[in-house]
Amino acid sequence: MSALRSGRQLVAAVRALLVATVVLGLAYPLLVTGLAQLVAPGRADGSLLTVDGEVVGSALLGQASTDAAGDPLPRYFQSRPSASGYDGTASGGTNLGPNSPELVEAVQQRRADVAAFNGIAPADVPPDAVTASASGLDPDISPEYAAIQVERVAAARGVPAGEVRALVEDATSGRDLGFVGAPHVRVLELNLALDRAFGRG
Repeated sequence: MSALRSGRQLVAAVRALLVATVVLGLAYPLLVTGLAQLVAPGRADGSLLTVDGEVVGSALLGQASTDAAGDPLPRYFQSRPSASGYDGTASGGTNLGPNSPELVEAVQQRRADVAAFNGIAPADVPPDAVTASASGLDPDISPEYAAIQVERVAAARGVPAGEVRALVEDATSGRDLGFVGAPHVRVLELNLALDRAFGRG
């Protein structure tokens, strides 16, 4: 009798598993994906940005603006540092704490590099220019970090700084709902706007 009961319980459990798999593993994801495609197709597809029909990145992921040797390109705005090298499959931070000598040394080196690259004093380098976000893929920078890069980008492109500054303002988002978060500059969108306005040279 107990064997018969166990067999019935096993069959019921398998049925429940199959139903849950179909409903939660197939039907629900397909329904949500379909609704997302109807309501916000761009976001549902990953907020991809294209140039001449070719995907160049996502508005949600930071990326490097460097040459083949890994050196930052002067004609582009630079993103925050990334512990993962902007690798979306290896998103994450270093897990180094504020008392870590390794982190302190890295921050000091980044501050010196950013200051030299942008022709400013190390004391004027904002925090997000030298610290990576928790994901290592933050697509935005602070208006302060963007501001110290304007002159360098303008000089590299041979255009007035005011025109570059206007593009920065266009790529700047304020606080959500007027009070949540902080103003931020969308780096990839800004760099694409620079190329549209002044060319890639």
